Amino acid sequence: VHRAQRHRSRAACLHAGTHANNAFIILDESQNTTIEQMKMFLTRIGFGSTAVITGDITQIDLAGERSGLVHVLNVLKEVDGLSFTHFGSKDVVRHPVVQRIVEAYARDDARKRGGQDGGQDKRGGAA
Repeated sequence: VHRAQRHRSRAACLHAGTHANNAFIILDESQNTTIEQMKMFLTRIGFGSTAVITGDITQIDLAGERSGLVHVLNVLKEVDGLSFTHFGSKDVVRHPVVQRIVEAYARDDARKRGGQDGGQDKRGGAA
Protein backbone atom coordinates (compact mmCIF):
# COMPACT_ATOMS: atom_id res chain seq x y z
CA VAL A 1 0.00 0.00 0.00
CA HIS A 2 1.46 3.31 -1.07
CA ARG A 3 0.63 6.14 1.24
CA ALA A 4 0.27 9.61 -0.26
CA GLN A 5 2.68 12.09 1.24
CA ARG A 6 2.15 15.79 1.67
CA HIS A 7 4.93 18.24 0.96
CA ARG A 8 4.55 21.72 2.29
CA SER A 9 6.85 24.70 2.15
CA ARG A 10 6.49 27.60 4.57
CA ALA A 11 8.51 30.67 5.38
CA ALA A 12 10.14 30.56 8.82
CA CYS A 13 8.11 33.56 9.97
CA LEU A 14 4.90 31.52 9.57
CA HIS A 15 6.00 28.89 12.10
CA ALA A 16 5.21 30.92 15.24
CA GLY A 17 2.66 29.06 17.35
CA THR A 18 2.88 25.84 15.32
CA HIS A 19 4.79 22.57 15.65
CA ALA A 20 5.88 20.24 12.88
CA ASN A 21 5.13 16.65 13.93
CA ASN A 22 6.22 13.65 11.83
CA ALA A 23 8.03 15.89 9.37
CA PHE A 24 11.37 16.20 7.64
CA ILE A 25 12.27 19.88 7.92
CA ILE A 26 15.03 21.68 6.05
CA LEU A 27 16.30 25.12 7.00
CA ASP A 28 18.65 26.25 4.25
CA GLU A 29 20.93 29.31 4.29
CA SER A 30 20.62 29.40 8.08
CA GLN A 31 23.75 31.51 8.43
CA ASN A 32 21.41 34.42 7.66
CA THR A 33 18.96 33.72 10.47
CA THR A 34 19.06 35.85 13.59
CA ILE A 35 19.42 34.19 16.98
CA GLU A 36 15.70 34.76 17.60
CA GLN A 37 14.69 33.24 14.24
CA MET A 38 16.87 30.17 14.84
CA LYS A 39 15.43 29.68 18.32
CA MET A 40 11.89 29.96 16.92
CA PHE A 41 12.68 27.37 14.24
CA LEU A 42 14.30 24.90 16.64
CA THR A 43 11.53 25.13 19.22
CA ARG A 44 8.90 24.29 16.58
CA ILE A 45 10.34 20.84 15.78
CA GLY A 46 7.67 18.34 16.81
CA PHE A 47 7.50 14.68 17.75
CA GLY A 48 8.74 12.20 15.15
CA SER A 49 10.45 14.94 13.15
CA THR A 50 13.94 15.35 11.77
CA ALA A 51 15.43 18.76 11.04
CA VAL A 52 18.40 19.46 8.82
CA ILE A 53 19.91 22.91 9.11
CA THR A 54 22.40 23.98 6.48
CA GLY A 55 24.50 27.08 6.24
CA ASP A 56 27.90 28.49 5.42
CA ILE A 57 29.32 30.63 8.21
CA THR A 58 31.71 32.23 5.72
CA GLN A 59 28.75 33.75 3.85
CA ILE A 60 26.81 35.61 6.53
CA ASP A 61 24.84 38.54 5.11
CA LEU A 62 23.33 39.89 8.33
CA ALA A 63 24.01 43.57 8.95
CA GLY A 64 24.77 44.28 12.59
CA GLU A 65 23.23 41.08 13.99
CA ARG A 66 24.77 37.82 15.14
CA SER A 67 24.10 34.72 13.06
CA GLY A 68 21.71 32.21 14.57
CA LEU A 69 23.79 29.41 13.04
CA VAL A 70 27.03 30.59 14.67
CA HIS A 71 25.19 30.98 17.99
CA VAL A 72 23.64 27.50 17.78
CA LEU A 73 26.99 25.87 17.06
CA ASN A 74 28.23 27.16 20.43
CA VAL A 75 25.09 26.90 22.56
CA LEU A 76 23.91 23.45 21.47
CA LYS A 77 27.21 21.66 20.88
CA GLU A 78 26.78 19.39 23.92
CA VAL A 79 23.02 18.76 23.72
CA ASP A 80 22.19 15.06 23.48
CA GLY A 81 20.25 14.06 20.36
CA LEU A 82 21.87 16.65 18.09
CA SER A 83 24.77 16.23 15.72
CA PHE A 84 26.80 18.68 13.70
CA THR A 85 28.67 18.00 10.49
CA HIS A 86 31.26 20.50 9.28
CA PHE A 87 32.42 20.54 5.68
CA GLY A 88 35.54 22.12 4.22
CA SER A 89 36.14 23.49 0.76
CA LYS A 90 37.26 20.05 -0.49
CA ASP A 91 33.88 18.55 0.49
CA VAL A 92 31.87 20.87 -1.72
CA VAL A 93 31.51 19.98 -5.39
CA ARG A 94 31.55 23.08 -7.55
CA HIS A 95 32.43 24.09 -11.05
CA PRO A 96 36.26 24.42 -11.06
CA VAL A 97 36.13 28.17 -11.73
CA VAL A 98 33.65 28.71 -8.88
CA GLN A 99 35.94 26.68 -6.59
CA ARG A 100 38.89 28.92 -7.47
CA ILE A 101 36.74 32.02 -6.84
CA VAL A 102 35.70 30.74 -3.39
CA GLU A 103 39.32 29.95 -2.52
CA ALA A 104 40.46 33.41 -3.68
CA TYR A 105 37.89 35.05 -1.39
CA ALA A 106 38.99 32.83 1.50
CA ARG A 107 42.62 33.86 0.95
CA ASP A 108 41.57 37.52 0.84
CA ASP A 109 39.56 37.13 4.08
CA ALA A 110 42.56 35.47 5.75
CA ARG A 111 44.85 38.25 4.57
CA LYS A 112 42.49 40.88 6.00
CA ARG A 113 42.45 39.04 9.34
CA GLY A 114 46.24 38.87 9.30
CA GLY A 115 46.35 35.06 9.11
CA GLN A 116 46.91 32.52 6.41
CA ASP A 117 44.45 29.63 6.13
CA GLY A 118 45.52 28.35 2.72
CA GLY A 119 42.11 28.97 1.20
CA GLN A 120 40.31 26.57 3.51
CA ASP A 121 36.79 27.75 4.25
CA LYS A 122 34.79 26.64 7.27
CA ARG A 123 31.26 25.45 6.87
CA GLY A 124 28.53 24.98 9.45
CA GLY A 125 26.44 21.86 9.12
CA ALA A 126 23.44 19.86 10.09
CA ALA A 127 21.86 19.91 13.48
